[in-house]
Amino acid sequence: MKMRMKGWIVVAGCLLCACSEGTRTPFVRSVVLTTPVVLERTSVRNYSGVVREAHEISLGFKTAGQIECIRVGEGDYVHRGQLLAELDDDDYRLGVEALQIQYDQLADEVERTERLFRQKSVSANDYEKAVAGLKQLGVQLQVNRNKLGYTKLYAPVDGYVESVHFSPAEMVDAGTSVFTLLDVSSMEVEADIPAGEYRQRDRFTGYVCRPSGLGEDYRMRLLSLAPRADGNQLYRLRLAFAERPGRGLTAGMNAAVGISVADTAAARGVAVPLCAVFRDGGRPCVWELRPDSTVVKRVVTLGNTDSEGRAVVVEGLTGGERIVRAGVNVLQEGEKVRVIDAPGESNVGGML
Repeated sequence: MKMRMKGWIVVAGCLLCACSEGTRTPFVRSVVLTTPVVLERTSVRNYSGVVREAHEISLGFKTAGQIECIRVGEGDYVHRGQLLAELDDDDYRLGVEALQIQYDQLADEVERTERLFRQKSVSANDYEKAVAGLKQLGVQLQVNRNKLGYTKLYAPVDGYVESVHFSPAEMVDAGTSVFTLLDVSSMEVEADIPAGEYRQRDRFTGYVCRPSGLGEDYRMRLLSLAPRADGNQLYRLRLAFAERPGRGLTAGMNAAVGISVADTAAARGVAVPLCAVFRDGGRPCVWELRPDSTVVKRVVTLGNTDSEGRAVVVEGLTGGERIVRAGVNVLQEGEKVRVIDAPGESNVGGML
């Protein structure tokens, strides 16, 4: 009997062991990834440029008439909304007054017609005609008011009056240019670059300019680059100021333009965090994550650290890989891993 009990105990123990082995979950390490940063050397090419106003605006009245007065002169700085010139508005004013009298008279008639309509003394058709006539006269009245307002010409933007084309007492048609205004609300810089530089335009990485006499560099942004060369085989480059320049900057001022060009043929490799690099037999290596969530060892050649304290890899990586940056010293070749997000700056150590 005792021997039989011992046999059952052994069998039960074997079954328990088998069950525990079947339900055991394999251990998978967690890692944090990073992407190599491609490092490129840049050079600066310098060219001569000129500061220009953003726009040159031709200003004219929206209606015809005789100029009564011109309130600004050439070279004056004007503000947006400032009165520049006026036409003789006597005829326009009389036209408004005449229509206003007709409108008021017809409005009284429509009011009487409405009362009669409510008393069913006039037909609905007569009442609707009276209302429609009042609306049409109201539109004509507003048109004449607009024409009266058009006898005054205001500056649409801040800028300088470059030229005045007419004098008081002269007749002008609607749309005829009376002033040429330089819009200096935003300034830009123009420069001409040679064909060899134009062919490298895809490698332009930044722009600066230094206006003569100011002694200060301004960051610029690209507005346009003409796709056609001029007679001297030069391409027109237009740049805008990234930040509003000081009042000392004026249109026509010479400026030195600097263009930063990436030298892809002399790339210095890629940068990775120092913690992503480990040694295997004295050789520097990194772990690359494969699409199947396994890691493979990549032997790399290191250069000096960069200005941000990162390891510079000059051979072995192209910049498109996903590299393990945390947990590199405990991984094995071909080991399957689980990727976790890197802790944020406010979650130091990943404790939250």
